[in-house]
Order: sequence, then C-alpha cells, then structure tokens
Amino acid sequence: MARMSRTHALYALLAATSVSVATASFNVPERVARFGNESAITPSRLKDHLEFIASDELEGRDTPSRGLDVATLYVATQLKLWGAVPMGDNGTFFQNVKLSRRATDTEASVITVGNTKFFYGDGFKRTIQGGTGTGTLVFVGHGYVVPNKGIDPYAGVNLKGKILVALSGRPKGTEMSDIRGGGAVTPMAMANRAGAAGVIMIPDAEFYRNWTTDNGKSISQMTMDTVTTVDGIPGVMAGPALVKQIFAGETISADDLLAGKDVAEKAFSLDPTKTVTLAIKERRDEANVRNVVAAVPGTDDKLKQEYVAFGAHIDHVGMATSGTGDRIFNGADDDGSGTVSILEIAHAYLTGPRPKRSLLFVWHFGEEKGLWGSDYFTTHPTVDLKNVVTQLNIDMIGRSRPLGDTNPANSVLTGADEIYVVGSTKMSTDLQKTSEKTNADFLKIKFNYKYDDPADRENIFYRSDHYNYARKGVPIIFYFDGVHEDYHRPGDEVSKIDFDKMSRVARTVYATGWNLANARNRPVVDKPLKG
Repeated sequence: MARMSRTHALYALLAATSVSVATASFNVPERVARFGNESAITPSRLKDHLEFIASDELEGRDTPSRGLDVATLYVATQLKLWGAVPMGDNGTFFQNVKLSRRATDTEASVITVGNTKFFYGDGFKRTIQGGTGTGTLVFVGHGYVVPNKGIDPYAGVNLKGKILVALSGRPKGTEMSDIRGGGAVTPMAMANRAGAAGVIMIPDAEFYRNWTTDNGKSISQMTMDTVTTVDGIPGVMAGPALVKQIFAGETISADDLLAGKDVAEKAFSLDPTKTVTLAIKERRDEANVRNVVAAVPGTDDKLKQEYVAFGAHIDHVGMATSGTGDRIFNGADDDGSGTVSILEIAHAYLTGPRPKRSLLFVWHFGEEKGLWGSDYFTTHPTVDLKNVVTQLNIDMIGRSRPLGDTNPANSVLTGADEIYVVGSTKMSTDLQKTSEKTNADFLKIKFNYKYDDPADRENIFYRSDHYNYARKGVPIIFYFDGVHEDYHRPGDEVSKIDFDKMSRVARTVYATGWNLANARNRPVVDKPLKG
C-alpha cells in the first residue's frame, strides 16, 4: 500500500478521534450524584484525547505553529459536538490574536569577547532584545534594585557604555512580591536608564540542563495586535562557553556562577582589558494565534450570570531545530494533561446535571512564551471578569514519582496520590475552605502546599496562566504535579502519564468547581494579591 502523507495522516487521525469521542457514552445519571457527573471523567477518555494532543503529528504545539492550530481546532470540534456555548469572537470558539514577532536572526548574530567569537548555539540560545553594543564588563549580581529591601547593587558605579553581566532570578532574601509589586528595577531597565551598552544574563541551572536538547527557538519578543519597533540595547542569555570566557582570570568563578551559587549584590568591574561586542540581529514578521473559549450555562436565573472558570494552556515548546534522535517536545504532561482534563471536565458538565452558576473554559496559547494567552484574555475578556468568582488552573497533573526513585531531577515530583495545590491560601479564605472540604468529602488526595511559601525560589505561583487572573483580583487555585526529568524535554510523552492519578485530580477539580458553582455566595477575596 502507498504510504500516507503526514498531512493526510493528521486529518485521518483527527477525524477518527473526533468520531470515537463524539459517539462515546453520554449517559446522564438518573439522580444527581453529590458531585454531579464527575464519574464521566475516566482514565481511558483522558488517554484518548491526549494521544492526539501530544502526538508527533502536532509537532510540539509551539506558539505559533500549525500544530497548535490543529490542537485548538480539535478542542473546538469536541466542544461543538457536545453543545458548549462558543465564547470567542463573532460567535465562534476562537479568540483570535495577531502577534508581532521579533525573532533572532541566528545566522547573522554574533558575540565577540576579545578575539573570540561566539555564535548562536554555543555562546547563546536566547536573546532578550536585539541591537549592537560594545563595552567593558560590569558584574551586577542579580542586577535588581529592590527599594523595600534596601538592595541597590549599582550605588556609586558608572554604567554608561558598559556591558552588564547579571544572574537570572531574584536576590537572596527577596520574595516575588518584592519584585512585582515593590517598585523593583530589572537589569534591562537599569541598563537602559544608565546608558549601558548591553546586558548578558547568566541563566539558571534548569536552563543549562536543557542546553543540548533545547528546542532551538530564539524568540526575542512577541507583542499582541500590532507590529511595533522597539529600540534598545542588546540583551542575551549566555551559554556556558561564553560565561567561562567572560570570567577567565577573574576573582569570581564561572563554575560557581553556572552552579547557581549565591553572590554578593554589589556591582564591580571585570578586567578592563576585556571588551565585548554584542551584535544581535532580528527578523520581524506577524503570526495569528488563538485562545479557545467556551461556556456551559448555569441553571439559576440570577447566579448563572457568574462563572467558575477552568483553564489550561494548550501550547508547548515545539521541535528542536537541530540534533539527532527525537526532536519533538510532545508536552504530554506540560500541558497536554491540563488541556484534556478541562476538556473532559467540560464534557462532564455538558452531559450531566448543570450547577447554578455558569462554567467558563479557556485554553490559552503562549503560556510557554510568557503567559501570553491568559494575559490577552484577562485584558480583553469575553465575559466581565467581575463575574468570574474563581479560576481553577490545571498545568501538569499527569506524572507521578515511582516508589524508590532517587533521580534528583524528580526530587519535587509528587507521588501517585499527591498534587501541589498552589495559590488557594493566598487570596481567599473561603476558597481555601471549599477546596479542602471538597477534597475531604471526596477522593482525599494529599494536597501539598509547598509552593505557597512566600520564599519559594522557583516562583511557581507566578509561572502559569492563573497568575493573570489573580492579578485582576480573581481568586485562583493552580494544580501542579511538580517539575520532573522530562520537563521541557522530548521525553514528556503519553507513555509516561499516570492516567489514574490524572483522572482523580481532574475529578477533584470538577467537584471543587461543582461546589463553587452551587454555593450560596462567591468566595470573598480577603487577602488581595500584593504582587
């Protein structure tokens, strides 16, 4: 038989999967169970969806990409078949967004240290901003000015015409609220203010762990709606070889910096005979992307004007542009697990009893690029955000750490009956009580609140789409299994998903939404977000 083309195979798979899902059992219980139709969410249904969403044919669902377009079409098709109400543009399920893309020209960009040249792939793989600048070097620690902590590494240092070298992350002893809500100044902002010639950022250990398998995309900036021209100084994320060249012969060790060791937050000049030139060129074009937005109407004449929102990000990081072996980052856990879980939560509501309040479902694009889809939706909402009583975000709930696993990369991965619950304690005592009581009355999963610690160095609360709802005053809960050995790597595949755990967590999220949607009163925000 003739070999089927990839295009034909893709549409055949889409058609077959849609039919199998659409014709599955739609039995509505004769009597309303305590938590509605939660039993409709099953491991097998979740797996059927995920085998499509995280398939090689979708090529990692990068933002933007054809694979992401197909994934959003798949979700919208299921919603249409089940009778959801479209809440996107012009009576559709899509909220369309135009991106202006500034991407690094990897062939024309070069960094020169003395007589040594570094190119894309060895000296750097990410850029912050394009431009050209030459100067000697000033090391600035993490490079933040944090007024409410008395941190100012630049005091008495002349930055004009210099290249700043800064560590990623925030200074020791600070919280994320100090950075976001405390009037902090970033290294790039300070460099622009002071007339510096450029910025070299030293990434964290996680970035370097993925250096050889990185997906190769070097998007310096995308903005929404219009093409913009941004003039500024060049900024790059340095690779290990560039860092070692910069700190050769210096009093501070490149190995210590690459290992993430803490340093004093005080700027000082490096060897004045070292001159660095950053020549970062960019390409500019446009791309179209879309959120998927749907609703399930509530039954109460008054309360149905309010919404319990469910969210996940449908994108991942695409494909590696070079290398051998598996180059597709399938993103089965991140966030295929969330994508198909809220799809099945929607299905359970659409094929079972309805609660009093309405339900809102949003599949966000571009989370991996900087929470773009949720930023756009909360800035241009298709429902009044004042009527959204809670947002429940699912981002990675499909992996479990095996018993006896000693791999350090899995040290924070939750077990088979455990999940991180992030943010429920931060904004609303009512929401926290509802979450805890629902779980205690239902499946009794172990809730881990590790990432609600204000001193969390990983900044997990700020790293997924719920944050954009929280900063608009909507109380949130974020469900998360923890970073693992396949995080942002080609190994994040369907074969490694614990579908039993995934279904228990998804059912718990459904049940929590059910209780919130039927409650007499909405959760009170008694602890407004500070940053």
